[in-house]
Amino acid sequence: MSYDPTAAFDTAALQAKASSHLWPHFTSRKVLNDGIPVITRAEGHKIYDAAGKEYIDGLAGLFVVNAGHGRERIVQAAAKQMQQLDFMPLWSYAHPAAVELSERLASYAPGEMNKVFFTTGGGEAVESAFKLAKHFWKLKGQPMKHKVISRSVAYHGTPQGALAITGIPDMKKFYEPLTPGGHRVPNTNFYRAEEMGAPTELESFGQWAANRIEEAILFEGPDTVAAVFLEPVQNSGGCFPPPPGYFKRVREICDQYDVLLVSDEVICAYGRVGDFFASKALGYEPDIITSAKGITSGYVPLGAMIVADRVSEPFQSEDNTFYHGFTFAGHPAAAAAALENLDIFEEEGLNERVREKSPLFRAELEKLLDIDIVGDVRGEGYFFGIELVKDKATKETFNDEESNRLLRDYLSPALWEAGLYCRADDRGDPVIQLAPPLTIGESEFAEIGGILRSVLKDASSKI
Repeated sequence: MSYDPTAAFDTAALQAKASSHLWPHFTSRKVLNDGIPVITRAEGHKIYDAAGKEYIDGLAGLFVVNAGHGRERIVQAAAKQMQQLDFMPLWSYAHPAAVELSERLASYAPGEMNKVFFTTGGGEAVESAFKLAKHFWKLKGQPMKHKVISRSVAYHGTPQGALAITGIPDMKKFYEPLTPGGHRVPNTNFYRAEEMGAPTELESFGQWAANRIEEAILFEGPDTVAAVFLEPVQNSGGCFPPPPGYFKRVREICDQYDVLLVSDEVICAYGRVGDFFASKALGYEPDIITSAKGITSGYVPLGAMIVADRVSEPFQSEDNTFYHGFTFAGHPAAAAAALENLDIFEEEGLNERVREKSPLFRAELEKLLDIDIVGDVRGEGYFFGIELVKDKATKETFNDEESNRLLRDYLSPALWEAGLYCRADDRGDPVIQLAPPLTIGESEFAEIGGILRSVLKDASSKI
């Protein structure tokens, strides 16, 4: 029987098949046992389940569908490419879509970043950057520079190398021993500055957090540290933006100790904070950018590592080959979809829209601060986190059992039932995360705020 995505669906039958055969990612068996939600179509900023119920896509799929769902132009661009050339690897060959896209990405990147290495996703891009950093320093005659520094609670992907950079212990414990060399420093959670023993003035806190990177480099030995991996706005833990001056100081530290700065923009690139690359929006020049997700707005899987000229230079020699790659990286259909997606960004001014509308989104979410359990609202662009606390005066958080009950037993199903798809997360303290398509505006902000207010006030009364 052929599959028809436009046919009517039997929800119960699909859920039963999923329970027997589908292994969802990062998903408790309880979700399958309870009847996993089945999404069948999407349009604009809305998604629809198999029963036809409508939801606001408050997470853009998974920080992905930046240009919105149902863009026929992107679909047709991918289809047209597949009719012309369905597949060709980038192993010793090229195809026009990948060539054109590499030039386009280089034109958007900050500083002198002119080489683009394609992957099929964000974890692969981070893995590629880890390998490239170690290979680079060996070619530069410093073979002991192999360690990487990242921040606590930061998520950088699940491949074995990328997992060593991820700063979430519970995600790593089942797969240890990991690739050696990963070391952690404090993140930029200003809401918890006092608990860290850090300054409680924002700019001073940023300098303190950046200086912990210098401290780690000196402790490990500058001759052993290859790179520092940082997200422009840290996702895991709940959208930690960089304090003023933070990345300027990090760049100074990396330059002083001859360490590469990797800007992990898998979430933050392609408009999420108001520019094609968040490092450009925030005013710093990395040595490597890792990206994925919004590059195609999720219509076809694709990732990209963008590399500064000084890092790619040793590999321009015929004697030095970067022995690394992926079969489907830079797939013709994905590259064509990305080019069309970026055309939409430029024609509709989506980056400018984010910069203009972000303060309005923030203001709508900050209205929730009058609710007893809402402790903090933070983020940048169209990327916000709402931290939930047991006591606002003391900032006391929920213990693991309470957090699990609050997020998984109540908030996640209640928000979904109310028509909002977002993320309730406790990789760190409990938060609700929002990262909708970049096409939404004031009316949708108000709708999201109304749903959050109703559900959070109900949660507060129950607690």
